Amino acid sequence: MSMFQEYYKKIKLVAFIGAVWAIATPIFAQKKTSKPNIVVIMVDDMGYADLGAYGSEIQTPNIDKLAYEGIRLKEFYNNSICAPTRASLITGQYPHKAGIGYFDINLGLPPYQGYLNKESLTFGEVLRQTGYSTYLSGKWHVGNDSLVWPKQRGFDRFYGILGGGANYFNADVIPLGRPYPVVLLEDNKRIKPQADSYYFTDEITKHAIQFVRETPENKPFFLYLAFTAPHWPLQALPEDIAKYKGKYAKGWDQLRQERLAKQVALGIISQAQADAAASRDSDVPAWDALTYDEQQLWQRKMEVYAAMLDRADQGVGRLLEALKQLKKDDNTLIIFISDNGAPAEDVAHWGDKAGNNKGPVGTSGSFESQGKNWAFVSNTPFRSFKSFAYEGGISSPFIAWFPGKIKAGGLLKGTSHLIDIAPTVYDVAGATYPKTYNGTAINPLAGKSLTPLLFNGEEINREKPIFWERAGNRAVRQGKWKLVSIYPSYQWELYDLEKDRGETQNIAAQHPSLVNELSALYVEWAKENGVVDYDKIKPQQPLLPVKKKTL
Repeated sequence: MSMFQEYYKKIKLVAFIGAVWAIATPIFAQKKTSKPNIVVIMVDDMGYADLGAYGSEIQTPNIDKLAYEGIRLKEFYNNSICAPTRASLITGQYPHKAGIGYFDINLGLPPYQGYLNKESLTFGEVLRQTGYSTYLSGKWHVGNDSLVWPKQRGFDRFYGILGGGANYFNADVIPLGRPYPVVLLEDNKRIKPQADSYYFTDEITKHAIQFVRETPENKPFFLYLAFTAPHWPLQALPEDIAKYKGKYAKGWDQLRQERLAKQVALGIISQAQADAAASRDSDVPAWDALTYDEQQLWQRKMEVYAAMLDRADQGVGRLLEALKQLKKDDNTLIIFISDNGAPAEDVAHWGDKAGNNKGPVGTSGSFESQGKNWAFVSNTPFRSFKSFAYEGGISSPFIAWFPGKIKAGGLLKGTSHLIDIAPTVYDVAGATYPKTYNGTAINPLAGKSLTPLLFNGEEINREKPIFWERAGNRAVRQGKWKLVSIYPSYQWELYDLEKDRGETQNIAAQHPSLVNELSALYVEWAKENGVVDYDKIKPQQPLLPVKKKTL
């Protein structure tokens, strides 16, 4: 072999090794650029149709900018209620596997202990090992004990509340059926700002931007921005409420039809799906059947709800401006989701121990909530509400934005779940997910990275269905099929979501073998995740007071 042939052979070998390395290296580590910054934004109790980019009349220009300059998914799933959703998001596990199968309440078994277990790692714990500064501003709600506060679970900085909700103008105890203390922290220090001296949504935004600005120049950052808006109580700033004065006088019947029409025009649903979803929920009264005074109160409630979401959107705008000023906007991935569908809760009118109004709707004394009637609009085109396994409870908008990396204007089916976000984040960050951590064997990630979907438009191929169980409500999603049962019934229903995303036609009787097949897969998953029959474990005291009256 000549010297030239020997040299050429070596060159080919080096080229081959380089090609293999490029394939094996995470998508953004291939380029000689700094690791991307990553922001995950979650809003609270916002319905599928509450953003302009998903059919709403509410002014959300900054979130819509992310949608139209990035990608939207038509089908993205949460876990139907606050704490289990956050457990899956933060760890990449199904909620029972992470220890929060029911809520942030200990029901006596490890899958229901009410706080994140050591076997399920957080974004902070994984990404800090990869060189990221890790921040959380907003709502935690996955453990109250100081051993599992954000700073103890991998986040360098934290500002926000530990529990599920708070007044937007003060940190007083919430009188909701049971005493519900509001623990507001900055890092590990409990703080008690003067009442009516702040608006909580703005404080969440302010601290998020502060954390980002403090990031060392040579380090990437991960920010989990967890707004509490538009979760009740309905409280907003006067200037935001004023924007929506009179906009809801048309009522929920007309507004749902308008949102359906917008969703068809946007390509989010088909006309056939809109037609199937056009009828009113049987528990929602006709708008025209209300008295004048009832209409005035309900209008005001939706005006304030819209104002609360509007203010969160303004916060997103301020964050985007800060990223631009820091020249970090072109190297930042932003993901936006909601923790569950809009709720049917009417907390100021549920039982003797419900929250009491001490001021008009919208003020710091208000304890009103959006209520089922308007949530019926927020969850367009779906049926049902927060805490249920129908589409209205578990469907969320999903937006991903990364200039130059994600092609603008994408609208994909993208059927995916919260468990997919952690693998996606770690893929983008070039992070190695450990098998052990501090001597503890770690649960493997349950989901799949969405990077092929987000960056190449490739649909995700799943080996297993997506599963749900929460308070006896169960569901399985495989392909176009969805199997669901709603507690206290144990009867399975089956829907073809390609034709009937609104779940109006139960076709279980026509497909008994498919029902048997999917239910068997559910039983296997439930066993693997430690799911217990809800009747055997349900708490004696419900999370919310028993309903006493309605408006």
